[in-house]
This record gives sequence, C-alpha cells and structure tokens, in this order.
Amino acid sequence: MELYFKIFCYLSFLLILGTVVRGKIKIFQNLFIPASVIGGFIGLILGPELLGQYVQIIPTLWTKEISKIPGILIIPVIAAIPLGMDFNIKERKNKIKDIVNTTIILYIVTFIQLALGYLINFIFTKYLKVSLYTTFGAELNTGFAGGHGTAGLIGRVLKDMQLNYWNISQGIATTIATFGLIGGIIIGIILINCNKKGNTSRIKATKHIPLDLKQGFIKTIDKQPVFGRETTLPSSIDTLAFHLGIILSVCGLAYIILDLIKKFKIPVLSSLSVWAFSMIIMFIVWKFMKKKSLQWIIDTKIKGKISAVFTEFAVVSAISSLPLKAVFTYLYPLIVMIICGFFITWWIINTLCKKYFSNNYSFERAISMMGTSFGVFFTGILLLRICDPEFKLPVLSDYSIAFSLTALIGPILILSSINLSLKYDPLTTVVIFIFLTIISILLLAYINRNQN
Repeated sequence: MELYFKIFCYLSFLLILGTVVRGKIKIFQNLFIPASVIGGFIGLILGPELLGQYVQIIPTLWTKEISKIPGILIIPVIAAIPLGMDFNIKERKNKIKDIVNTTIILYIVTFIQLALGYLINFIFTKYLKVSLYTTFGAELNTGFAGGHGTAGLIGRVLKDMQLNYWNISQGIATTIATFGLIGGIIIGIILINCNKKGNTSRIKATKHIPLDLKQGFIKTIDKQPVFGRETTLPSSIDTLAFHLGIILSVCGLAYIILDLIKKFKIPVLSSLSVWAFSMIIMFIVWKFMKKKSLQWIIDTKIKGKISAVFTEFAVVSAISSLPLKAVFTYLYPLIVMIICGFFITWWIINTLCKKYFSNNYSFERAISMMGTSFGVFFTGILLLRICDPEFKLPVLSDYSIAFSLTALIGPILILSSINLSLKYDPLTTVVIFIFLTIISILLLAYINRNQN
C-alpha cells in the first residue's frame, strides 16, 4: 500500500506541474490542453522509455503499477454516472425532439467509429498482411468519444479477459485520445473561422475568450464558482465523504457480486467487467433513493467533482505509462485510423445536423457534437462557447442531456464490440455496427418525417 501512496504522490506532483505549465505557456492555453495531459507527458518523458534509458528517474516498477491505475479508476467514474441523473423533460414536444435527434446522432457516431476501427483492422490484416491483435479498432471510439479517462476502460476490459496486450491497447487508446483532443480543438476553431454562411448566431473571435479559461484557473475570488451543496453536516459526515462513500460502496458491492458469479461460473455474467455491475447496481441504488424521496441528499456537482478527480488521475497515469515502443509497432494503421476518424466523424455529424436541424442552429449543434466526438464533453462546450459565448441558445441543454444518455450505453457498446471481435472476427463486428447505423438513420428519418 505504501508503494501506491508514493505513486499517487508522484502523480499529484505531475498534475500540479501540468497546471503550472498550462498557466505559463500560451500554446497550451490556446489549445486548451488539460493539465492532466501535460503532466502525463512530463511523466512519460521522465519514464523508462525516454529519459529512463539514460538515467533512472522513476523506478520501472512504478511505471508498471501506474499503467494499472486507469483501469481501476474508471470503475468509480462509470459507477457514478447514474447517481443523481434526472431525465424528466417537462417542456414542449419540439424540445424533446431536438434532444432525441442529438442523442441518435451521437449514437450513430459511436457506431460509425467502432465500425471504422474494425474495418481498418480487417483491411490491414486481410489485404496488407499486417499482424494486428483481434480487438484492434475499438480504441478509435474509446479514444475519440471516450477520451483519456476512458482509455482505462479498454485496458480494464482486456485485462479482465486475461489478454496480454491490454496495456498496448490502452496505450493506443490514449494516443488516439491525445490526437482527438488537440485535433478536435484545432479543427473546430478552423471550422468556426471558415464559417461564412451566416448560420452561426454569435461567432466570437477566439482571442476574446477569457484569460481565466485559457490559463485554467480563476484569480478573482468573487468569480470563483461554488463547489456544490453541503447536503450533510460535518458533525455527522462530510458531504464529500458521503458522496464518495456511496460511489465506492457500490463499487465494492460490484466486486463481491462478480466474485460470487465467477465462483459459481454463471454463463454470460461471468464475462462482464466489474464496472458494468457497478453501473447496474448504482441504477438500483438511485432508483431506491428516489422512491424513498432521498434525492435531496445527492448533489450532482459534488458527484461530478469526485468523478473528475478520478478522471484526472486516470489521465495522468495513462499518459505517463504509455508504452511508446509497442504503440509505434502499430503506427501505420494507427495513423490511418486517426485520419479517417477525423474526416468521417465530422462528415457524418455535419451532414445529419444540416438535414435534421435546418434553421435550428445546425452549425452550433454540429460543432459541439464534433468536439465531444473527438475529445471530451468540455471540448464540445468550449467550441460551443466560441459560437455562443453566453449560452443563450438551446443547444447546450439539448447537447448535455443527449451526451448523458450516450455516456450510459457507450461503455457497453465498446465491451460488445470487443466480445464480438473475439467470438467472431473484425469484419462481423463491422457488419453489425453498420447495421445499427442504418437502423439509427432510418429511425432518425422516421422521427423527422413531418419536418418541412
């Protein structure tokens, strides 16, 4: 345990160092690179694959243990998703329709990215005779739409399946997430600046983005946002500890249930990962709490902050333990996957938004969805903020709810794609996800059949 404490102290130092670097170097500010990503790359430089070849700064054992951390921390992140969720939309029919349209488009992007990843696997393996591991391809959606934090998910899944290339796959997903985060911001800003058709309502030059947002901290105390509601009193239990207790208790229960399932060798369920059980249990817990009218004791802001803490450490650990040599072994298919992923993802989103959000802020909706589909939720918000600085448009609320709905099923789809590729082959996985894409497009057309 002392080893892991030392490791987390080291990762904490990398996070602080990343924050300082982000606050001082303008290129990182203009690209909005998170401190955890910067700190992760500093850790990678200090690690055994770079400077470590000449002078040992970080023990090799540390790097091996650090590589396991993203797969562990992704469990409470996913477990926390259902807690505090509220999808009651008491608004007009058109509002619900916009949310449904946005949700379906995000699902289509997920299906397309998974299909594309496995298609590249099939082409390189079958026709170019490049040796790839069976599940190569799932990393595209994991890295792009999932981000650095979710890279630990694919590592966890493959490790639970006792596949020895789990660390390589996690590294490839982390690499894709890095390109997606930076590329998504750059491409988004270029698209915004090139948009001269007048269909964006409030384009604002990127140079006018507040300095605080670029640097990553708020100096003015009065402008600093409130952390969250204190739903419990310190005389009983700290609010943060209470929320953390619920999340980790559910994770612990998930471990117990999974161990029992594996002990009795229950078919199908035995193949599921612990994060899947933790999310299911949290759904049950949250439904019970709502039934007992206990919603007041959960603050989604505090829950979000806890998830954010786990994610920050997952990101910095995933990048700092990136297996560079192994990742470079798959350089050519990786490059093809990233480039095709950029072009096809934007084309799908832009085409569908123009068709189903005509005269309804189609560009703003497309740019926010693109940001999320290449990077993380914040990337989408950042690009939307450039178009709509005061968030006066209905885009943010529709996009936020749709993203939450997608986040619930996204990890399950990644797990399904991995199982399909292992049980059958990459091409079968491609066919299934193309089929799901077609069904989703038909559903989208049916919902909007009366649209003028």
